Order: sequence, then structure tokens, then C-alpha cells
Amino acid sequence: MTTARVTTATSESTTRQETRPAAAAKPVRWAADAAAVLREGARLRLDYSAQSLWRVDRVIDGIRREGAPYAAVETVLRGLGAYGGEVIVRQAGGEWWATGGDHWVRTPDGRLWDPIGEARRCFAGDGSLRLLCRDATAIG
Repeated sequence: MTTARVTTATSESTTRQETRPAAAAKPVRWAADAAAVLREGARLRLDYSAQSLWRVDRVIDGIRREGAPYAAVETVLRGLGAYGGEVIVRQAGGEWWATGGDHWVRTPDGRLWDPIGEARRCFAGDGSLRLLCRDATAIG
């Protein structure tokens, strides 16, 4: 198995290489935490399938409709976005990439996807993790 590398800038203005396992560590943990919270708090099981993103989109929509301030739900949105990204990784054979504190998913065709940003857009009423996954996993 080959390991993809991402070049990131450090505070010393030098570059270092961050391997896929290091890039994936945080979003994989955020996704697992979000799935656990929804399982325990809302009794909602998430199985990392593309279909489960329908439920995630509905959860984010419900949070938005309740009028929660962004600052209060920022961590939850990050976790739900990471969950969406992990679905893409598993469904499309993608991998997490990180640079400058941001995390993306890179699919085998070389495209980069921003599921954490998509969760934020969903909260703003203009996004869908389900549709992002559909687009990221489409063949052709």
C-alpha cells in the first residue's frame, strides 16, 4: 500500500510531509465521536453508508431550525462533516488530506472534497452531505 503525502507549511516557514494516517487521525476520530453522540443521544445509528447521510442532513437541518447559534454547534458540525467525509473515503476509496489545519477528502480521480465545509453550508441552509457523497462517489 502506498502512502499519500501532503506538504504543509509550519510556523517556521519550512515544509514538512504529513502522511495519510496523520491526516486522517483527527477527522476519523471526529466522525466516530459524532456517530457515538447521535447513537447515545438521539438513538440514531450511523453505519457509514451513503444512505445514512440522509439522516445526517436531517439532523443538521433540525439543528438549524432550532435556531442554535453557530458557535454552539461548530464542533458538532465538524464531526458530522467528518462523518460525511469518512463515508466518501469508504465508498469511493478516497483518503483524508490535511494542510493548514483544514481537512479534505481526495478521491482516486484526484478531486478534493470539503465535507466539513459542506456540513457548515448545510447548517446555513445551502448544502447536503448526501449530495456531496453522491457527487464524490459517482463513476464517470
